[in-house]
Amino acid sequence: MEELFSKDNQVITIVIIGVILLLLMAVSLLLFFFFSRKKIIEKELEKKSAEIEHQKELIHATILTQEIERKRIAQDLHDDISSKLNVIHLNSNLLLEGDLSKKEYLEVNNSIIDITNRALQSARKIAHDLLPPILEKFGLQSAIEELADDFNTSKKTLISYTLKYHKNYLNKTQELHLFRVLQELINNSIRHGKAKNINLVLEIDNSKLHFKYSDDGIGFDLKRSKFQKGLGMKNIESRVELLNGTLKIKSTVKSGATFTINI
Repeated sequence: MEELFSKDNQVITIVIIGVILLLLMAVSLLLFFFFSRKKIIEKELEKKSAEIEHQKELIHATILTQEIERKRIAQDLHDDISSKLNVIHLNSNLLLEGDLSKKEYLEVNNSIIDITNRALQSARKIAHDLLPPILEKFGLQSAIEELADDFNTSKKTLISYTLKYHKNYLNKTQELHLFRVLQELINNSIRHGKAKNINLVLEIDNSKLHFKYSDDGIGFDLKRSKFQKGLGMKNIESRVELLNGTLKIKSTVKSGATFTINI
């Protein structure tokens, strides 16, 4: 009888130990799940926070670029247009006063005509910078061709291009964004990259627009902490995001840089 009782106790003890072990395993699994889930949530929050911060930087860069552009236009209007209009105003008053010899009259009149023509040229240049007429009238491909040919005329930087673009594939606003991206890239290649040759390809394939830009400049190391995205680069990223596109950058020191945009 005692033996039977002892065996029952052993069975009960084993069952209790088994239940305790199962409970411990269950608690361990719950704790593991809890902390794993917590880490996942923390990483997701960090990722979202980084995305929000990146968006803030792009918005800030866009606003800052717009303010710089407005300031430049205001300066151009003040320096080029206002000063010329002041001279025209003064010369017009001289004509109204009438106390001029025939020779002086002709000189003042010719001066007014000359300054008026230069004021018109300045106004056209400002308007062209705001929205290139060729882009508005003939589309992105013609605007790129004109831009590249203007640089090629200077002989300092050679821009070769292959363009297979269907007119109106992008709307006017989107075409302007991509054109501004190209202007910024060329500006960076010449000013910072010291590039002598630039190549760009624009084509449409399988309902996707592919834009590839490369130069033979000094390049940069993307992995080095020294590499900081300046205002121009952030402006490019901002415009690519507005186009719902993707941007890939490849560059190494002394081997130029390549930018690929897919829309």
